[in-house]
Amino acid sequence: MSVCISGLQMSLMERGGVRPITAVAWTSNTGTCPKDFTLISITEDGAAANFTRSFGMKSGYYLCYCKDLAGGMVVSDIQLISDKDSIPHGYCYIAEHLEPKASVTKKKRVCVRVVPVGSVDTAVLDIKLTAKSKMMLQHYTYVGDVHGYVLWCRKGYFSSPLPKAKPRSVSLDLRGLSLDQPPAPLPLRPSLHPKFDVQTNSSVNSQLNNIRIKSLQDIENEYHYAFVVEENAAKRTRPSIGETLSEQ
Repeated sequence: MSVCISGLQMSLMERGGVRPITAVAWTSNTGTCPKDFTLISITEDGAAANFTRSFGMKSGYYLCYCKDLAGGMVVSDIQLISDKDSIPHGYCYIAEHLEPKASVTKKKRVCVRVVPVGSVDTAVLDIKLTAKSKMMLQHYTYVGDVHGYVLWCRKGYFSSPLPKAKPRSVSLDLRGLSLDQPPAPLPLRPSLHPKFDVQTNSSVNSQLNNIRIKSLQDIENEYHYAFVVEENAAKRTRPSIGETLSEQ
């Protein structure tokens, strides 16, 4: 049964069905462990994962990690460096959420590289601890020895949550819907330019009122010409040559 579960987990990891780690930190106990963080209390080989600075100390601290993508960042790599080494470029020491007066030894320090979730395709998907032994973890990469334990990590493709759709008010959407269509607008009446609009031009009205419409008889009487002068001139008799000579 355990083999089937392990195979299913690995299949999900290979397909990118695992959410990446977004933060790693030290914590004194469950009381100081931040919200949304998972505390690693037991190693993979069954030992207590309580880091102590010396055998005489009863209290210690634990590793914890978070997979909340709300911040938009992921852990792309994790390393262990000694107190004599300088921290690599782009890395930072993990945070410490400890009780008052508690501290973490600086001989070996855990540092991580945190990048925006959209800038990488692969990231650290999981971290595990084992006690110092010859135990090997399949599909995990050895990170290093830290305070009596061995730190392992698994990297791979990760899945990011789909963006949530902004909720919409159904009542507002339905309020804007209506089966009654608005009436069609009435056609516009043709209008004349004010210059040619007789009803609005008073001066034109007065001019039209003074116009006298003549009948056919009025026109004939006005333009009648009797040609009397022409007729009288035609009736005159020219004097003959004999009459002209006698007069002389």
